Formats: sequence, structure tokens, C-alpha cells
Amino acid sequence: MSAMTETAFDQARAILTRECSPIGLMASPEGYPHVWARDSVITSLGTVLLPEHSDCLRRSLETLGSQQSELGAIPNNVSVATGRLDHTNAGSVDSNLWFILGHYVQFKTFGDADFLRAHWAALERALLWLRYQDSNGCGLLEVHEAADWADLLANRFNILYDNVLWYASLRAMAAMARALAVDGARYDALADDVRHKIRIVLWVGTENASEWGPSCPGHTEWKHTLSQVDPVLVKRPFFLPYVAFRDFGDYCDVFGNLLAILFGVANPAQEKRILDYLHQVGIAEPYPVRVLHPIIHPGNKDWREYYRNNNLNLPDQYHNGGIWPFVGGFYIAALVKAGRMKQAARQLEKLAEVNRLGVDEEWEFNEWCHGQTGRPMGYPHQAWSAGMYVYAYRAVQEGRLPPFDGADW
Repeated sequence: MSAMTETAFDQARAILTRECSPIGLMASPEGYPHVWARDSVITSLGTVLLPEHSDCLRRSLETLGSQQSELGAIPNNVSVATGRLDHTNAGSVDSNLWFILGHYVQFKTFGDADFLRAHWAALERALLWLRYQDSNGCGLLEVHEAADWADLLANRFNILYDNVLWYASLRAMAAMARALAVDGARYDALADDVRHKIRIVLWVGTENASEWGPSCPGHTEWKHTLSQVDPVLVKRPFFLPYVAFRDFGDYCDVFGNLLAILFGVANPAQEKRILDYLHQVGIAEPYPVRVLHPIIHPGNKDWREYYRNNNLNLPDQYHNGGIWPFVGGFYIAALVKAGRMKQAARQLEKLAEVNRLGVDEEWEFNEWCHGQTGRPMGYPHQAWSAGMYVYAYRAVQEGRLPPFDGADW
């Protein structure tokens, strides 16, 4: 490890100390003084590795669970000031997904079966709420536009990111059920079906040929869906970001594809194709990583005029090709999983560099940066930028993915 990466690790720890509030992990004291479901769990992948922050995830899960709706929905975020749910961007699907995964990380790291048992009913309600998001019974979740972490992007219906998390959540439920001596076979069966359908619906290419065998359970109509929409779409080196009614996204959702690798949705051939492609297009230039490629420009079918809101989602900005350091941490983790250690070490150095940048001071661990200039544009002191740096640092240091590697799946 270089002096830069070591300094970045120390600075990340200091950021996380300020983010751990009495009710859980804040996203950012300047911009988001709330416990967000997705932010807090993603941040916790780093905090659970630090002894001084071992209780932060537990507090976040208790706070989020205390605000669960009658129907099982987990709030998008809870205000640190009031301790009550905030209705900003309400209706996000991934809150429930990260809530389930957060409990899995908590249990796998600390082995607290009593905590898991006390919250098992809430987890089952959260999962049932998710099952109701499969409105047509196809097995995959149907998600509204801008209803997840990409809250200013026109992904919709069968979205890669949400359905990869759906697969992971089902596997996590099965593993936690086994730990509590509960029958989790139904969760494993659902997970197998979800992974199969992600591979046949969202991957276009020969790498998924094995999915189209005689055991394919009655969904061969999907094989022809994309060819009916666009005969030019022969193959792509990534999972498509979404498939909807006679429509699909023809760009790479980098975060969704990285999660597909890390959670084992991508088979080995798909994993290689995705990582080779990301390297070929320079997805980590100038820093790791730009979250969408190619960029969506005005006039493209996926362009929306609301992308101009607050000057956010213009080309090379925010979700439309901006650099998100926390996703850079997932990129490094995917490289480690694939055994590309030299590349992972180099990207860790670059991740330290981008986290060092700031508007008012060094080491701001910014929310996001411009995709071309690399200059910070989001809020400073972002918890998941710091948490995922810690996670990536440890992954490179140890040559494996601690503590969340899906080994018991």
C-alpha cells in the first residue's frame, strides 16, 4: 500500500466517526442528515470492519425497522433531527432490498442470532412487500422510473440493479433462515428463478446460451422480445439496464453490472466480458468510476427533460455518466473477486486520489464528480464514499472480499 492509500484510509475513518449518529449512519451532515436505507447499509460494508464503528449498522437497522409501514415498506430515509421518516423520494424499491442485505451483513459479521431473531418478522414483511412489486408474476420486480438509487434516471420496469439486489436478498433470506433453523428452501428456489430470468431477459449474447435449455421454465417468449424491438441488438458486453414493454435501455449501468458480478448473477464468461468492456472504455478515467456508458444526450430515446432538474443529470454528471467514488469501491471489489489484483491496486490508488479532492479542503470524500473533469460537484463528507473506500482498501489488502462474499450461498 502507498502512502496515499494509507492516508486515505485514515481520513475515511475520521469521516465515518462524524457520520455515525445516535440513530445510525448519516449519509452526509451537509447534504443528507438522514439515515438512508441504501446509504447506511452500503457504508456499513466499511464500518463493520472498524472496531470503533461496530454498532453503527445495528443502530441504522433498528431505526429503519422502527419506521416500517403497515404493508412492510422500509422508508427511504429517516431524519436524524426528528427520528421520523422523511418523504423525500418516497417509494424507493431498493430500501427494502438493502434493509434485508444489511441484516445479513450484520449477522454474518457479528453472529448475533438474538438480534436477527428479534427482527425476523420485519424481514419477512419487507420481503413480502417486495414480492408484491412483481405485478405480472414473472418472477422479476417491476420498478417505476427513478425509484431506486438512480433517482433521476429513466430506468424502468425490469431493472438490472433492483433485480440483482432482489436475487441477493433472497439468497440472504435463505442463509439467515438456515441460521435460525427456519426452512429457507423457498427463498433459494425463488433466487434460482430470479437469476435465471435476469440472465435470459437482460443479457444479449452467447454467454447465456446455457440458460436456454430444455429446463428453461416456460419463458421462451422472452428470447424473442428484444429482437422484435430492435433487430440490431445482437449482443452486448454487459447486462442491459432495463427491459420494459417493447423497449430496453442500450447503455451500461455500471453499478448494476458490478453488483451482478459480486453477487454471482453473472456467470464466469459474463464476468470477463463485463470487466474487459469496462477497462476498454476507460470507465475509471479520470477516476473510478463513471456510472453510465455511453452517456445519454438530449434527443436520445432515454433522455428526459427532468434530467435538467437542478442542473444535475446533464451529460457527464450525476447518474448520467458522473463519477461516484462509492461505486468505485464496488469496481475495485469486483476486480478483486475476479483475481485482477494489479488492476485493483491501481484503482485503489486512483480512488484515494479522487477522495482527496475537495472544493473547500482536501479529503472531502465527495458524493460525485464530473465524469470528464473529475472535479467534485456533489456534497462533501459522503459516508458511503468513505465506507466503500475502507471496504476496497481491505479487499485489496487481504486479496478477498471481507466480510460479505456470499460464500455460504
